[in-house]
Amino acid sequence: MVAGLYMQHVSIVTQATNKDGSVASRPGPRVSTVKPTPKTVAAYSVAPSLPKYLKIPSLGVNARVFAVGLDGSGAIGTPHDVFDTAWYTGSAKPGQPGAMLIDGHISSWTSPGVFYHLTSLKAGSAVQVVRGDDTVFNYSVVKTVIYPANKVNMDAALSPVTPGKNGLNLISCTGDVISGTSEFNERVVVFTEQTP
Repeated sequence: MVAGLYMQHVSIVTQATNKDGSVASRPGPRVSTVKPTPKTVAAYSVAPSLPKYLKIPSLGVNARVFAVGLDGSGAIGTPHDVFDTAWYTGSAKPGQPGAMLIDGHISSWTSPGVFYHLTSLKAGSAVQVVRGDDTVFNYSVVKTVIYPANKVNMDAALSPVTPGKNGLNLISCTGDVISGTSEFNERVVVFTEQTP
């Protein structure tokens, strides 16, 4: 694990039920489900060298990317709503050597999130990052790994999946809601590599 860094999301399943049909016991902190308008998304801007949009054509994702650091407990910050994504500022910028790490919510109690279908991405699926200067960076999915929530390999999540190639890794919750909490018991990391 990277210097105590860990990943924790508090997003919750849409219908508050587990895969086995049992009911999740109580909601936790809510994230906003107010969808940004197309005009708001189009007007979004960031510094030229930072990631501005994340696009996953096969999932219909066209999301803003906000910059986040670590919170007071050492966890990577997450988006304030279910429709946007968050780039961890301790990871690479678009076009820099290394790997970017972008996270997003799976859902809230009432709405699917930007990464609701993240586990359905297959090897070869296309992912794009648009930088603040509108340069487009293309990536291809290499593999998807599911970890127990307390055993995410953050060294891997912050590293390129293919040595010598820039990477983009996407992380979110998956699995079941842990009884008595609002947290999922697993995390999914989708590893991608930059393509021409």
